[in-house]
Amino acid sequence: MKKILLILVAVFTLSNVNAQTSIFNNLLQKHVTKDGVVDYKSLQKNEAKLDEFLSYLANTVPDNSWSANKQKAFWINAYNAYTIKLILNNYPLKSITNIKVKGKTAWKTPFAKVAGKTYTLDEIEHEVLFKNFFDPRIHVGVNCASGSCPQLANFAFTENNIDTELTRLMKLFVNDASRNKISEKKIQISSIFDWFKVHFTKNGTVIDFLNQYSETKISPKAKISYLNYDWTLNGK
Repeated sequence: MKKILLILVAVFTLSNVNAQTSIFNNLLQKHVTKDGVVDYKSLQKNEAKLDEFLSYLANTVPDNSWSANKQKAFWINAYNAYTIKLILNNYPLKSITNIKVKGKTAWKTPFAKVAGKTYTLDEIEHEVLFKNFFDPRIHVGVNCASGSCPQLANFAFTENNIDTELTRLMKLFVNDASRNKISEKKIQISSIFDWFKVHFTKNGTVIDFLNQYSETKISPKAKISYLNYDWTLNGK
């Protein structure tokens, strides 16, 4: 009987996770273009649905039985959902950098309620995601709602899609000429590769990392410079 109850609880939990993730997925599909442009004005009209997903995040503690991919997807979705909520709370605005709460930036403000605790966006990214599931591709999963950021995926991450999609999004980002300008002997790349260099050089140089995804083979001796970052809101 005990085993049956445990199985039923597991099935119910999985069903709830899938249902709630579908809510977020549907919002992204409806209000975010395939190029990552967000229609925040129309999203405001469906904010109740976003709040429903945030309520789920606030009250759900990732189970120890969850795979690393499932937990990673959960936390990346949480980061992106709360970033969207923060923008809606301050909309209209020109840039996420304009947001200040008691003198703190958007990334340093504790407001994201997940798994019974309150986090800042920085804490979700660095104290949860990178600390527990180190993966440089996380940088193309989480989104900072700005023009130079890797584009916001117009779908929710799941246990089944996260590995494939993070690789696809990293390839898309690296080869996007508006965000990285790459040739064999000279590269002008996103400041993300400078700010978080430690994440991209764990197993080699930044060029070694880029060559895993770049359509153009970069010389190990290529000249590197970093592009100015566009913090304009990623909205219509």
